[in-house]
Amino acid sequence: MLSLRVALKGLGFILSLALLGYLLNSSDLGNAINEAWIDAHIRGHGVEGMLLFLGMGGLFTALGLPRQIIAFLAGYAFGLIPGTLLGALAALLGCLLAFLYARLFGRNLLRQKLGKRAARFDRFVHEHPFSMTLLIRLLPVGSNILTNLAAGASSARMRPFLAASFIGYLPQTLVFALVGSGINVAPALRISCAVALFLSSGVLGGYLYHRHRHGLSIDERVDVALGEVRQP
Repeated sequence: MLSLRVALKGLGFILSLALLGYLLNSSDLGNAINEAWIDAHIRGHGVEGMLLFLGMGGLFTALGLPRQIIAFLAGYAFGLIPGTLLGALAALLGCLLAFLYARLFGRNLLRQKLGKRAARFDRFVHEHPFSMTLLIRLLPVGSNILTNLAAGASSARMRPFLAASFIGYLPQTLVFALVGSGINVAPALRISCAVALFLSSGVLGGYLYHRHRHGLSIDERVDVALGEVRQP
């Protein structure tokens, strides 16, 4: 028979999913994060606006919204450098929420769904959790939300995972904050710089993965995308 603790965790997991679905369906959350919302609630609202942005950005990235969109809007709202930092912090908050959600509520259930991915993650980061997590975050491919959930379902230590995630988020956040910032640079030049930075970051991540993975794999699809193995 199930222990009371396991039963309560499973119930909490199911109820939390139902609550999130209800909130998304019964409110305007699905359309909240856009330039008009930024203009109305974030720009010119000081610390309150920054905190609201972090809260909404963290919630949406925790639910799977691409962090690149949050980075773009952070650049639009706050400018290049502040936007880069706030966009990365919002992504980090979303990372923390998904990690804790998986670890506290759905660890056993998620292991059934992400068993192979969680096991791969465990093996990949076991010896060097900070450097190997940083390596994952620098890759130009892969799923942010699945990585967060797999880390929570695994035995990965939270502090090095979060620290490496924040640093690894910065390059791509800078790229998309640059696109959204509207700084006094010709749009074509700004986009070209963003593309160059994005490609450089991706090449660096792929090179480091090839050089330092030591035969380990984080995901078969990542290996195929980076040319580590050929598709059958």
